[in-house]
Amino acid sequence: MRLHIRHETRYEFDASVPFGLQQLRKTPKSFRNQSIESWSTEVVGGQKELSFEDYHRNTVELISFEPNTTTISLISEGVVLVEDVNGVLGAHEGSTPLWLFKRQTELTKPGKGIAKLVGSLPEGEPLARLHALSQAIRDCAPYQIGSSRSDWTAEDAIEAGCGVCQDHAHIFVTAARQLDLPARYVSGYLMMNEVELQDATHAWAEVHVTGLGWVGFDVSNGISPDDRYVRVATGLDYAQAARVIGSRLGSADEQLTVQLQVAQQ
Repeated sequence: MRLHIRHETRYEFDASVPFGLQQLRKTPKSFRNQSIESWSTEVVGGQKELSFEDYHRNTVELISFEPNTTTISLISEGVVLVEDVNGVLGAHEGSTPLWLFKRQTELTKPGKGIAKLVGSLPEGEPLARLHALSQAIRDCAPYQIGSSRSDWTAEDAIEAGCGVCQDHAHIFVTAARQLDLPARYVSGYLMMNEVELQDATHAWAEVHVTGLGWVGFDVSNGISPDDRYVRVATGLDYAQAARVIGSRLGSADEQLTVQLQVAQQ
């Protein structure tokens, strides 16, 4: 499927900002089932300083603010061709060792909630247990719009009994690592059949299963990613795959607006 994507992130400040830096991870990955036909990022109110590839093979762009700016817009747009592989991405690539993906982070640190969740899973083959895990997460922390904060851990979401796609992905990778399986967080785009204009990107998880390689799981929708999904960035958790992170000088308050369009071309 050929998808056209336009993603604008706009910050408006109530006072001028003397200086700021942002890291962008908004460029989709080129991979076996996904090829980038065109992609560009425009910066209004700032400028690109440099671009590099991090150890997860994410494209990272460093953006600086114009002096004393009050607004900055980050506009990414392009066309991506995606093949449906039923969520199976295949063998691990790159120099990052698989054992690293078993390491827990502050956002994926397991506790009593994860232990109970993993203990409830049926015995069986890893793939079957992972599908059961996906269902168990939806049962214990149903999807609820606006129910969480960006700094919630996997345990926070379980304790709250609800969450969004970011929380579901964190719970899934945390539990998968407790099963001694390499797991990673994925941020990206999803074409919704009934909605073209969106106000947020999407997140899911991938687990490395012996004999299959990396396999994707979208817990929130209860499916494995198909050709409506565009992989943008991966990491051990949200912090390593966030689309935009950064810092700035001054005490101005900000208002964030996200406009996202994902449509079949």
